[in-house]
Amino acid sequence: MPAVKDPYKTLGVEKKASDEEIKKAYRKLARRWHPDHNPDDSAAEERFKEIQEAYGILSDPDKRKQYDAGGGIFGGFGGGGGFDPGAFRGGFGGVGDILSDILGGRGGAGAGRAPAAERGRDLEVEVHLSFDQAMEGAQVPVTVPMSAPCPTCRGTGAKPGTAPSVCPRCQGRGIESHGQGMFSITQPCSQCGGTGTKIDDPCPTCAGRGQTRQTKRYKANIPAGVRDGSRVRLAGKGEPGLRGGPAGDLYVITRVDESSVFRRKGENVEVDVPITIVEAIRGATVEVPTLNGTKRIRVPAGTQHGTVQRLRAEGPPRLGGRGRGDIRYRLAIDVPSSLNREQERAVDELADVIDGNPRERLLAQADRSA
Repeated sequence: MPAVKDPYKTLGVEKKASDEEIKKAYRKLARRWHPDHNPDDSAAEERFKEIQEAYGILSDPDKRKQYDAGGGIFGGFGGGGGFDPGAFRGGFGGVGDILSDILGGRGGAGAGRAPAAERGRDLEVEVHLSFDQAMEGAQVPVTVPMSAPCPTCRGTGAKPGTAPSVCPRCQGRGIESHGQGMFSITQPCSQCGGTGTKIDDPCPTCAGRGQTRQTKRYKANIPAGVRDGSRVRLAGKGEPGLRGGPAGDLYVITRVDESSVFRRKGENVEVDVPITIVEAIRGATVEVPTLNGTKRIRVPAGTQHGTVQRLRAEGPPRLGGRGRGDIRYRLAIDVPSSLNREQERAVDELADVIDGNPRERLLAQADRSA
């Protein structure tokens, strides 16, 4: 039986390399030389077999120790039968497991095994905020119902003290194939649902499902400047993954109460500011509300109803720390609904000194267009 090539040289690592360094080197080389990535390339296939063989030795503590003590005493795989990733289960991850990661769960020669790990579902939850909380930011509690691994059986679905058995229909592969003429259809096993296992003695808590409905409680940090309908992501706080997969994310949807003073308009806010007829005619300096107290703005003489004044960078914080929006003050001339005698005399005097018909030009234009 031919001696195996130096596995350290094959993987490009030193003899004192750690398990993690060996695993990292194997992943890199396996991804490069895998037959799926190099179709119809016999040289790549041979190189891939050498990489598999080397990792099979160095990933197993006993075989690595034996090799280090005696040198190249291991025979090659030979026989032309290819390499079985399931043949090695080293101390830090089997070849089949790593190939499954590299090839997105297909597992190369180990294809047909139980499904790979799955990421958990993303979840959404709504929180209600006051207008001030939305402007200033807040930490709010959120309660999230979700499916999570059963605490009794730790997600196996089997009664504590027992273990799932291999599914008799798919023999643990998790899939079954059906031939139709010259085609073959592969689908999840109809008996085990793709898990590759069979629960003989189900867990009394989850009835064999492996999951229970649970309630998780978190503190969500809401950034300043969110709007109604903003989505705040809490990474990894969604439903737990299946078969060791990562958890999904939790999205907190903000519902912001309306303000009695401010109206949100995109990155800005608007405020209606009443002014008197005299202030509109003569001009004035008036006090107006801001998000942090009050300020004074100048109303020019002759201001018209609906004129907008702007305070730049005094509005809502922009998300991502990009400064602040503006506050827009819409000036509304406040016309009294009734007058006392003194006010009536003053208005009469004003009418005597202000001549002209402001509608004269409008009516003339209407006549020309008729």
